[in-house]
Amino acid sequence: MEDYSYKKVKQVLWIILFANIGVALLKIIIGRSIKSTSMTADGFHSISDGASNIVGLIGISLASKPLDKEHPYGHNKFEVISGLFIGGMLLFIGSKIVVEAILRFKNPVIPTITIESLIVLVITLLINIFVCTYEYRVGKKLNSYILISDSLHTKSDIFVSIGVLITLIGVRLGLPAIIDSIASLIVAGFILHASYEIFKSTIDILVDKAIIDEEDIREILKEFEEVKCAHNIRSRGSENNAYVDMHVMVNPNVTVEEAHILNHDIEEMIREKINKSAQVIVHIEPYYE
Repeated sequence: MEDYSYKKVKQVLWIILFANIGVALLKIIIGRSIKSTSMTADGFHSISDGASNIVGLIGISLASKPLDKEHPYGHNKFEVISGLFIGGMLLFIGSKIVVEAILRFKNPVIPTITIESLIVLVITLLINIFVCTYEYRVGKKLNSYILISDSLHTKSDIFVSIGVLITLIGVRLGLPAIIDSIASLIVAGFILHASYEIFKSTIDILVDKAIIDEEDIREILKEFEEVKCAHNIRSRGSENNAYVDMHVMVNPNVTVEEAHILNHDIEEMIREKINKSAQVIVHIEPYYE
């Protein structure tokens, strides 16, 4: 991403941070007052959203640093590393909620549910829907890994809040208090699943999993008559920082200038048709019948 994109990502993260803090405080205060473990758990989930925004801000600040002698490929992976911290926080919070829910099974507490608490939950649900939609749309526009990941995390909040809302309405209608603890376990399940998804995506990047299908690159190479054969096609990185390298075989009589032009043409077509951020290295080799 360009410097402008990093600045825009920071602005979005600051906006969402304040929204998440407000949502978290509302849920925790109301959850404690009505003795609802599921709403309180949902509030702590929202705190994890705010914490993930802070980690994201730190990661973006480090990732936006320019190239230097010690980091000739840039600092982009700091954005990915920040995802690992977010996943770790979610894992801790999800596990904590599971333990608390299990303890509540032994000593269930009937939540004191008011119309006001339900209204607050609906308001926070609407805020989460706005945050998720806004963050995902900007993330896609800027091709930002951290914004897209964080928006998917926030999306889990929406389903969690809907579950809590249904649970509280159920208790108000006379269902047993134990369903509140069950709802807490469901909340924890969403948190742990979000943690898994974040760990999976970040680790895939850090271990250099192929990001572009080799066949897609071969289809592009077919459009160049000069290319007789290609092998050792590799890719790695992320959507906003992709690296591709390959060995391409051409007529041995091709000049250095022609090979140079071919190299650039292949790179431009890969950027145009597959990934606009791709950095492509083409190793030219002679082809003999």
